[in-house]
Amino acid sequence: MALTHTDEKGRASMVDVSDKPRTRRVARASGRITMNEEAYRAVVTNTAKKGDVLAAARIAGIMAAKNTHAVIPLCHPLPIDHVSLELTPEDGTRSIRAEATVTTTGRTGVELEALHAVSVCLLTVYDMVKAVDRSMTIGDIVLEEKSGGKSGHYTRT
Repeated sequence: MALTHTDEKGRASMVDVSDKPRTRRVARASGRITMNEEAYRAVVTNTAKKGDVLAAARIAGIMAAKNTHAVIPLCHPLPIDHVSLELTPEDGTRSIRAEATVTTTGRTGVELEALHAVSVCLLTVYDMVKAVDRSMTIGDIVLEEKSGGKSGHYTRT
């Protein structure tokens, strides 16, 4: 399969999507941050010194989705129609699971926007409780599902 972000001479190039039809596109990504008991309790009881961790993380993730093109080289700026970000505390693993869903009606997909939203959301959690636990781990960031466009529907198995 040929790479789409290089020209015939191997130079980086933004893909020309001007001839593609605008279609509804949705992408869903997830990830998690795992922490020690003290940090986890501060997050879930809303007692972190920096404030409401989950609210700040949700806003940061939404902002990230809307600004992905400013961070990822060659990524198209897209008209984002909707971003939702769900944060789920998981007591058994002392982790917060983030799931972002991003929707657009455009010429290219929103997979990067969903992955970026999850990444920045989890980094914000880290930032807000790092004074309590600098050993937190962020991981399992994956594309769960995407739909729309020429390549059709994808679901992670």
